[in-house]
Amino acid sequence: MTIARWTPPVVPTRQEQFLLKRLDRVRKLLGFLRLHRHELFDDAFQDELATMYRTTGAGKAARPPALMAMAMLVQGYLGMSDAEMIELTVVDLRVQMVLGCLGAEAPPFSQGALQEFRERLMAANLDRRVLERTIELAKRTKAFDHRKLPQTLRVAIDSSPLEGAGRVEDTFNLLAHAARNVVRCAASVVGWTEEQVCTQAGIPLLAASSIKRALDIDWNDAREKADAIKTFTRQLDALQAWIARHLPEEAATSPLKAQVDTLAQIRTQNLEPDPLGGGPRIRAGVAEDRRVSIADPDMRHGRKSKSKRFNGFKRHIAADVDRGLILACAITRANRPEEDAIPALTTDLDRQGLAIDQLLIDRGYINSPLVDDVLSRRGRIVCKPWKSHNGRLFPKAAFTLNLRDRTVACPDGHVQPITFGKVVEFDPDVCDRCVLRSQCTTAELGTGRSIAIAENEPLQHRLRKQIQTSVGRAALRERTTIEHKLAHISQRQGNHARYVGIRKNTFDLRRASAIQNLETLHRSEVESRKAA
Repeated sequence: MTIARWTPPVVPTRQEQFLLKRLDRVRKLLGFLRLHRHELFDDAFQDELATMYRTTGAGKAARPPALMAMAMLVQGYLGMSDAEMIELTVVDLRVQMVLGCLGAEAPPFSQGALQEFRERLMAANLDRRVLERTIELAKRTKAFDHRKLPQTLRVAIDSSPLEGAGRVEDTFNLLAHAARNVVRCAASVVGWTEEQVCTQAGIPLLAASSIKRALDIDWNDAREKADAIKTFTRQLDALQAWIARHLPEEAATSPLKAQVDTLAQIRTQNLEPDPLGGGPRIRAGVAEDRRVSIADPDMRHGRKSKSKRFNGFKRHIAADVDRGLILACAITRANRPEEDAIPALTTDLDRQGLAIDQLLIDRGYINSPLVDDVLSRRGRIVCKPWKSHNGRLFPKAAFTLNLRDRTVACPDGHVQPITFGKVVEFDPDVCDRCVLRSQCTTAELGTGRSIAIAENEPLQHRLRKQIQTSVGRAALRERTTIEHKLAHISQRQGNHARYVGIRKNTFDLRRASAIQNLETLHRSEVESRKAA
């Protein structure tokens, strides 16, 4: 396969100069991309992109990968589908100018080629390089030299919810959806219709268009609902038994195995034995790591707050506070703690040789290894400390911690030794006689006051002191940079995932972050011209 390089002209033609002037008001980034495309996709990067393809000479000649990558960026910037993007390459002069095909009457590539390129890019993990190239472009063009910026690297990390693209269903519909996929796959294997499989396997409920229509019960009646799940699970048992009896080999290999395993997973997570007997019932409470969608196996329940729940993912970004560039990003399941994103973010930061001098985070990331790494290099952590909640009684802040001697003194002056990561319990006899007892604890007599000492108590102690000063509070407010970046990403991507699964949505987040960086570079370039 021949891998051609993309070599559009560097100097704008007269027609392009006219278009560039028109782009001073709207869609300004298209003009920036036209002027800097040869720097963004230099020969070295084009060689990297070419490694995605075979060099055996077999197959059709590939379109220049740099051209496809630029089309991918333009598509993300304009928010177009694959089909719409192909049309724009013919009807929009601005898009034609950026792609170097001004005046073309036929698309420079097909919709299938665009999709194939995206899949190749993800398989080779080169979508990460597209984001890195925007940072390298900033260094090469010295885009921020007109500003007086500190030499130290200050990085902020934060996350926001991303609703998944898969349909979220209740237990009945989730089980029915998984079972229908089994029936559909089995029908394809044996060459029958789905109705024939339902009849032979003893699960006629799935022959109807809707499981709830087939059950036809009063869904407000708890007893009827309990009986319905028992009826349905008996038919699910019959289906699984039929598969094991008639398709044992097929059930052990893909694609049928994946569907059978999914059904088993849904049953395990959503049902439990009825303590009154007679079969299973819908599980009380939510199973750990419960799958909420058949279409997207990576989606999970998550919480933005105690009252606000979402289904899908969390998107995380790490940004340079002073330059406003997004350095790394990651997608995690919605039910995972924030610190789970740190390994992916750290890997991307390490690839760029970045050593963080100051890390600005919220409390969700405070127990991550990155915090320890920054502290080990005498860096600074900027974060709100954990709050101490104790009602009207003495909070933890009323106790005096001596981290050097590893002791804690209560408000009345009684001292106890401490161990990081352990709970300190004061002497019950001393607490019983203490004149401040009513202000300190409501525990019964014979039980002393207890104080939890965090594993990272020295850090928490510094953070508590930091927030008590105006300088410390000002440092905390600088986290607004990352909040603004997340708001821009949310506006560009929307709050609903475009793709199914973690990997594809990671690609989309990296693309959105790259576009955001390019817009930041463009603004900085304009500022530089004004300052000159």
